[in-house]
Amino acid sequence: MDLLTANDRPGEYPRSWYAETAQPLPLQPRAEGALSCDVCVVGGGFTGLSAALHLAERGYDVILLEAQRLGFGASGRNGGQVGTGQRQDQDWLERTVGKIRARALWDMALESVALVRDLATRHAPDAGWADGIIHAAHKPGFVSEYHAYAEKLARDYGYDRVRPLSREEMRAMVGSPAYHGGEIDMGSGHLHPLRYALGLARAAQEAGVRMFEQSRVTALMPGDPARVSTDGAHITARFLALACNGYLGRLQPRVASRVMPINNFIAATRPMSDAERASIIKGDHAVADSKFVINYFRFSSDNRLLFGGGESYGYRFPPDIAATVRKPMTAIFPQLRDIEITHAWGGTLGITVNRMPHFERLTGNVLSASGYSGHGVAMATLGGKLLSEAIAGQAERFDLMASVPTLPFPGGAMLRTPLLVAAMLWFSLRDRL
Repeated sequence: MDLLTANDRPGEYPRSWYAETAQPLPLQPRAEGALSCDVCVVGGGFTGLSAALHLAERGYDVILLEAQRLGFGASGRNGGQVGTGQRQDQDWLERTVGKIRARALWDMALESVALVRDLATRHAPDAGWADGIIHAAHKPGFVSEYHAYAEKLARDYGYDRVRPLSREEMRAMVGSPAYHGGEIDMGSGHLHPLRYALGLARAAQEAGVRMFEQSRVTALMPGDPARVSTDGAHITARFLALACNGYLGRLQPRVASRVMPINNFIAATRPMSDAERASIIKGDHAVADSKFVINYFRFSSDNRLLFGGGESYGYRFPPDIAATVRKPMTAIFPQLRDIEITHAWGGTLGITVNRMPHFERLTGNVLSASGYSGHGVAMATLGGKLLSEAIAGQAERFDLMASVPTLPFPGGAMLRTPLLVAAMLWFSLRDRL
């Protein structure tokens, strides 16, 4: 079965609140015939669009190939949260790569948020950037961990934009009995992800990037030049940048053994009154909780609660996505048990064993960045910039990301799914208990 078409129609965005409130680019042509370029970018999500834009701004002749529509995948379907830090916390990074490199990774993560904010301001003002993510502890014992981590960031990294929240403060900000405290990070933010992706696409196109949609890559042939085949075209390129994330399939087996696709789901409620909205989240902040199978939510510009929750690990989405998401939403907000859900959609993202992104130079002129594990709005945008730097010969920061170990899934690409399902069932049970 094909991830690109298992749940979606070829050449169409999924029916989501994002798709209904965004203005796509006109359909771009399919790639046809013999083409050549300096850099061929495979994938039209945040990583590929950012890479293409930054490369074009450096003067490179860039071709971008997208199998469906620009922003079609996780980039146009996610929760829109732009979080501070790497996917793993600084304690983990210090233990894994040492304090010096952990500090460099922290600085890059701060840059990733600033980069998204800047690009959205310049190229996608309609994406509606808003400051603040609340991190909510679903167990009392996690509250002290959140508070200690906020203290660590201020003490060791000079980061003072995180404020601890007591139980009472959390209840005042999030109208749910499920949370016991946590923190609010005003250095983070959230936006409309599809409008942001489309803004990047327009900017890249204006910078001279040749974009082709419905142009699925069928073969990669490393070499100098690298060669890329689609159903209708053959492209030769001095450099090749893979930016496929959860939709890579088996196009590149080494990356596929380290980056696994999983599905996540979001529902949008009917628009709420201002009073209803204030009783759910005080202020225009997003929320993410401490469960392993995370719940994340925020309000749209028209007062709909956008609630993300639930995962699946096969190719197919569940037949009733609204019911799938309503279950965790009701557990957090019992008062919304009967609220109308107007939109419900799924998306496929890429995860790694340790949840850190997988960056790799596969050969001298073929590079890959993916596996953002739910932390991709910021890090995928920066990932595209790092790809452009490495191709331009300034590879130190790309190499730093590549130095963080990302091991293959046990069993490789063939057996990773059943083993992951077993692990995720265990973590889901742990959340409930």
